[in-house]
Amino acid sequence: MNLANYINDLLYRYDCVIVPDFGGFVTNRIGAKINSDTHTFYAPTKQITFNSYLKHNDGLLANYIASAENISFEKASTAISLSVLKWQNELQSKSVEIHKLGFLSLNQGKQIVFEPNKSVNYLTESFGLSSFESSSIKRYKEQVKPLIVATKNDNKKGIPLFIKYAATAAILLTLGFAGYNGYQQDKQKEVLANQQKAIDKKIQTATFVISNHLPTINLNVVKETPKPFHVVAGAFQFPENAAKKVKELKAKGFNAEIIGVNKWGLTQVTFNSYSDRNDAINNLYKIQNSISKDAWLLVKKAN
Repeated sequence: MNLANYINDLLYRYDCVIVPDFGGFVTNRIGAKINSDTHTFYAPTKQITFNSYLKHNDGLLANYIASAENISFEKASTAISLSVLKWQNELQSKSVEIHKLGFLSLNQGKQIVFEPNKSVNYLTESFGLSSFESSSIKRYKEQVKPLIVATKNDNKKGIPLFIKYAATAAILLTLGFAGYNGYQQDKQKEVLANQQKAIDKKIQTATFVISNHLPTINLNVVKETPKPFHVVAGAFQFPENAAKKVKELKAKGFNAEIIGVNKWGLTQVTFNSYSDRNDAINNLYKIQNSISKDAWLLVKKAN
């Protein structure tokens, strides 16, 4: 059985796939981007990371293998354990290639280092979209020619200058009288317009004055931020045991709650829920180190 094939299948539908007693493969969405140097456009994708602290068996991988291979849950769990044992033995002497996912190796501190395979896009919304390179756009720059003002000799025809000045003065005088008459007419129109505005204002004041004003009501609406990342404390067959666990965790200072029933009919109880993945993972580590090693991360998307 090739365990990597089943992990690949689940990563198209889930953000986190945990391999029990080994680690979890987590995906993070990256939006579309462009490389301005090469003029290359890239579609949105999911980037894969590996978290060696996510070892708790959440049942997702084993149930999927059992359904696909038509075997029991126990046999599927055993097959996973054998694959994990094989990877751990190979890591002692060389790097291990996980089909389509990437390469695993050990550093000097004996910690697992993961190098993802960036050629596979697990974001189903980007199916059919591949990167492409566009030619650079060269914009045409129009050259503006300087404006040359041509000078003319006004006295080419030999017309006496005093006649020109007299004609100019007569034109200006005529325009002056016309302008004065126009100014008087505009002034009268302005006075009539101001009087009409004053009358309209009095009418509006007399008609629309309200003596008793209605009280103002201020409503503060707080938009609830979705919290899809849950640190699970346990799943219980009997709801009363789940309620008892919530009460116990709240007494310890946790914002515990029941988040519903899973597909196996078990009531799930959380230590806390978070809107940010990194906050959820950091608090998961703290809880595993201090409260419960069996705590695990559940990503539950809102409907």
